[in-house]
Amino acid sequence: MSRSKIEQHNPQSATPSSLLQMMDLYPPGSSSRDLTCSYCHLIQPPRTKHCHDCDKCILQFDHHCTWLGTCIGIRNHCRFWWYIFGQASLVIWTVALYIQFLHVDMNGSWLKGLTGLTLLLPLIVILIVLLILLMLHTYLALTNQTTYEIARRKRISYLRGVPRKVHPFSKGICRNLYDLCLSRQKGYVLEAVPPLDELEARARPYTCRDVICCRCC
Repeated sequence: MSRSKIEQHNPQSATPSSLLQMMDLYPPGSSSRDLTCSYCHLIQPPRTKHCHDCDKCILQFDHHCTWLGTCIGIRNHCRFWWYIFGQASLVIWTVALYIQFLHVDMNGSWLKGLTGLTLLLPLIVILIVLLILLMLHTYLALTNQTTYEIARRKRISYLRGVPRKVHPFSKGICRNLYDLCLSRQKGYVLEAVPPLDELEARARPYTCRDVICCRCC
């Protein structure tokens, strides 16, 4: 089912076939009542969450960014990664120039040097935060996860039975990055929750054959 179809989907006007098609994305035994957004009155596909700040359901919801004033989801997660990368690169460049300036100006007064070091500390703190954020979202991109899924894994019904250290929606590093970067161009295809036997198979230890075949994590 495409994004345009799901955005127009309404339980009151839904046909039985469309409801069955939506429920097929979830594990057997799931209830449509539990999967319906109480605010939008839409049946949410997997990985979707209602954002109270934006007042709408977001596909592949990651988080609501207060600094940007928008939700991070399937449509802009790739651009958000590049935004963090650009900010981190800019701060690294600024810190390098500032350290060079302090090194050249070491012959000045001690008060001037102390002032320079005091101004440098906030830049270093900001850089550390940006690098941690960049590493986190790089990990999420490589494993096809979201911040919300990691933080609320035990509260998301279809993730409760997933074995630990198993990323249910991962298709391998290359495919994960391809889907993340080109999702806007190729259109977003709703992802079904993999069956339990497939998830349990992923939980087994890796072998040499798995590495050669690029087994999903």
